Amino acid sequence: MTVSSHPLDDAHAAMTLRVILADDHPLIRAGVRSLLGNDPSLAVVAEADSADRLLTVLRETPADLLITDFSMPGGQAADGLGLIQRVRRDHPALPIIVLTMLANVGVHGTILEAGARGLIDKGAGMAEIALAIQAVVQGRNYVSETFREGLRQSRFDRDTGESARLSPREVEVLRLFASGLTVSEIAERLSRSIKTVSRQKNDAMIKLGLKNDLDIFVYASENGLTS
Repeated sequence: MTVSSHPLDDAHAAMTLRVILADDHPLIRAGVRSLLGNDPSLAVVAEADSADRLLTVLRETPADLLITDFSMPGGQAADGLGLIQRVRRDHPALPIIVLTMLANVGVHGTILEAGARGLIDKGAGMAEIALAIQAVVQGRNYVSETFREGLRQSRFDRDTGESARLSPREVEVLRLFASGLTVSEIAERLSRSIKTVSRQKNDAMIKLGLKNDLDIFVYASENGLTS
């Protein structure tokens, strides 16, 4: 009987980890590419600047690890949580490290619950990416130090922070609405009905005590839902 191994195990044994890199900011991609280029055991085999392009690259290019931005606006495919969920569904064995500037602990929780193996604060510097890769190769998860305490508190006390009371879908709807998308555009991007998205938006507003759309933008800005 042949026992299949994890792709990271195979890559580690071969001493070359094939990495796909996705970010809509060229300077971020260049910085990560430069960092990975210093390690002969790592090879960036493809890059993407949008969710659409990433999904195409994943279909065409074998890889052992995905490093991706969380928010990549533009295109038809959903970014954010929807993108992570789709990658996990279509490529269940592919480990994902997510880069983000979002400071919201609710978003961080949904990213990890969706199956990301690493969560990196873009503001913490490139060194943490190397630490995250090392952890994932060794079978561990990695979360940036700047995010850890908030996650610990939110799990210890479910009432810590208003955003912790929102469902992952409600958090995602508020994030996309605050980014400038309409309810109809969010419904199309997330493949939900307009009625469902409208209900999730309204439920989130009720939970947070928000009275109008302007309150959503203020809340999003103050609570790290916008980058």
